[in-house]
Amino acid sequence: MTDHAKDSAGSGSPLFLRDAVSLTPAGLQSTRVLTRRRLFALSLCALTLVFVLAGVATVFGGDGLDPLEWGILACVALSAPWTILGFWNSLLGLFLVHGLSRSVPFALPEDDADAAPIRGRIALAMAIRNEEPQRAFDRLLAMRRSLDSTAWGHRFDLHILSDTTLDHVAVQEEHLFARYRDSLDGAGRASYRRRLSNEGYKAGNIWRFLEDRGAEYDLFVPLDADSLMSAAAILRLVRVAEANPRIGIVQSLAVGAPAQSPFGRIFQFGMRHGMRAFTLGSAWWQGDCGPFWGHNAVIRTAAFKAHCALPKLNGRPPLGGDILSHDQVEAVLMRRAGYEVRVVPVAGESYEENPVTVLDFMTREQRWCNGNMQYWRLLGLPGLQPTSRFQLFQAIMMYLSAPAWMILTALGAVKAVVDPMMIFDGTLAIGLFALMVGMSLTPKIVGAIHVMLERGGVGRYGGTARFLAGLALETVFSVLMSPVIAVHLTVFLIGLAFGRRGGWSGQIRDAYGLEWRTAFRALWPQMVFGATILGTLAMFTPAAVIWVMPVLLGLLLAVPFAVVTASPALGHWLAQRGLCAIPEEFEVPSILGDLHHPVPEHDLAA
Repeated sequence: MTDHAKDSAGSGSPLFLRDAVSLTPAGLQSTRVLTRRRLFALSLCALTLVFVLAGVATVFGGDGLDPLEWGILACVALSAPWTILGFWNSLLGLFLVHGLSRSVPFALPEDDADAAPIRGRIALAMAIRNEEPQRAFDRLLAMRRSLDSTAWGHRFDLHILSDTTLDHVAVQEEHLFARYRDSLDGAGRASYRRRLSNEGYKAGNIWRFLEDRGAEYDLFVPLDADSLMSAAAILRLVRVAEANPRIGIVQSLAVGAPAQSPFGRIFQFGMRHGMRAFTLGSAWWQGDCGPFWGHNAVIRTAAFKAHCALPKLNGRPPLGGDILSHDQVEAVLMRRAGYEVRVVPVAGESYEENPVTVLDFMTREQRWCNGNMQYWRLLGLPGLQPTSRFQLFQAIMMYLSAPAWMILTALGAVKAVVDPMMIFDGTLAIGLFALMVGMSLTPKIVGAIHVMLERGGVGRYGGTARFLAGLALETVFSVLMSPVIAVHLTVFLIGLAFGRRGGWSGQIRDAYGLEWRTAFRALWPQMVFGATILGTLAMFTPAAVIWVMPVLLGLLLAVPFAVVTASPALGHWLAQRGLCAIPEEFEVPSILGDLHHPVPEHDLAA
């Protein structure tokens, strides 16, 4: 039997077929095939890491490794695996789409299943906290209208779950719900409730709703205040869940909606073309142990209530108490209970919004970092699938790689001071440097190749010239931003180790300008670190400056980078010219048009 046939074996497969192979809980894939895929991906990553570490050891170890060089090697060992994993995920994804197999790891229902009736009742539950209320309600109204334009609107109810602590915002929420109540009801029902405290954060908010109302619904769709999904996107995921009772969580790619700020615009442009091949590759080996991104997903209510209650961690915050990054924990608990967690690795009309400035991005990363560091205490949870346990470990290490990268840079500068005449194989050193830079950029490069190979791909981005100009701008943007975020996370993790917690409040969704002094107050550590490294290398090993210049530029220019990429005027200029535009700006889906997003002023027919 071929791998494709095994992957196609579903819950409706003949009995002899199901007995012949061991299948995942929903009967969608052979566990033997998935195991081979995981071992293959692991082998690729492990061999690449060994090659990189052997190269680094050879560069420094001509006369044996001293303690400083062992530290450099350890930092590479911590930071490189996640770059390597992204490299191979992207190449695997590209091969799946454009290689010999041209197969998608887990597909949506076939066209003839798109008309299948919706049998259950589904809740759309939007969790909000100190957000601008009108934006959230506009999105709910658009989803209500989209659902009611189908034959199945009566199967869906809308619920606003407020954890708002600001009284004036709560008054607006209550006013808007009263104003729009009839429209939110539509063919279903709607409700608004506000908790007076914030136990368990967003996860606690959702859990309270399920305790109160969960018995009424077969499935539910958690939404953030910036979430937007068309009826087509929701119905297709619901049909996947209803056709496969052992799927506990299913989601497709959630992509960025058109953004006004330069930061959000450039960031989501890179994510849009870079994420599909990466997600395809990861879904190929993750299979039934997929991740959960916390929103824009369809979840089986009874299974979630029975098996996905979050443990409360011993100790005090920031590493004890309620779990902040709830989504991946819920995913591994769902899989432990015998339900699949699936990612449909295609982009549909499922949207979110990205941070509008680098400072807002840093705040979001800080919260996610804090939550992921709590996973250390969850690695030993009994009964987890090996892949699920690896995903928790990966979530931890992806944030530890940032300080490892910065410590590596600092150790390199120290090495230049203590051993300025060090003799090493320059060709090998340059080759390793080029390899690591190339692997870090591979997801974006592969994403661009995917767009260019796809029929009409670059046309959806406004044509070849605009797409290539966007690629160049986004590459510079990413190179400048990465060290800024890495230093911030390093400082934050040091504070976290000493019990310092980060704050989290409602996010700003509209473009706004940053003052220079605001940017300087937030980013002076980056500038000081960059200036220190530059001064040290210039004094002791001037020839090394050129190799670390990509990192140093991002650090030294952190403040102007933050101010410029926050400029509403620059965002307007980019939109006028269609630079870093996403496909929805050239062909606006009805669900986005319903929100009255401004249409870019460039010629959409170009």
